[in-house]
Amino acid sequence: MPGPVWLSFVFVGLVIFLALIGPNFAQSPYDQDLFAISLPPSGGHWLGTDELGRDVLARLVTGTKTAILGPFIVAAFGLIVSAVVGIYAGYSGGIVDSLIMRIVDFVVALPGLLIAIVLVSVLGGGYWLAIAVLSFLNVQGDIRIVRGAALKERRLTYVEAARAVGVPPHRVMFWHILPNLIALLAATFAIDFSGALVALAGLAFLGMGAEIGAAEWGSMLAEGQALLFGNPVAAMAPALAIILLAISVNLIGDWIYDRYTGQ
Repeated sequence: MPGPVWLSFVFVGLVIFLALIGPNFAQSPYDQDLFAISLPPSGGHWLGTDELGRDVLARLVTGTKTAILGPFIVAAFGLIVSAVVGIYAGYSGGIVDSLIMRIVDFVVALPGLLIAIVLVSVLGGGYWLAIAVLSFLNVQGDIRIVRGAALKERRLTYVEAARAVGVPPHRVMFWHILPNLIALLAATFAIDFSGALVALAGLAFLGMGAEIGAAEWGSMLAEGQALLFGNPVAAMAPALAIILLAISVNLIGDWIYDRYTGQ
């Protein structure tokens, strides 16, 4: 396993660990110390404090849960729906395939992030509405990718042999074709996770998709803009966390795809 992939697994594991038990050991992310506003890193505050005197490290650790949960839901929704709809469309062909792909083409043509911004702002929704909107708008591209792979698999000998001996279509699709697309689905899951991570952080940065004052990486990045000369770490820490998590998940997805497809 290449070194960067090892480091990616370590970093993702650390983030998951912090999301599960980190908040139990960190300081409260909401406690304010008005005598310690915008302080640089020190022994008492390893990443300094923000403009309200809150500990940046505590808020960063607490924000790992939302940083993982939302993107995971978006990516998992894309994986499940694309596996079912994409394989069904690719295997069935004909009018069913054409109908599904025309719907997919229409949704893909829409500016997804812009629609998410409009819907979340107009409906006054928060974190969960943002996740729902991104899940719906993101899955279309996954369906197209999986459908293309299923079309390729449908023409292979093992599928023809299964059909020749009378194996039902649903078993051919989900017991024979699906296992051969696991690596592809893992790669698309990683891409979806990274995209959703950045999109949700972007919405929070704009003041949408997260509650005001919540310990969320995108919100911390927005709040840290005012501290670039007092405590730049307050903005750099969440930005670096977002970048490293997105890169790490993508590297892991690429490694899984290359390993199990022989590339």
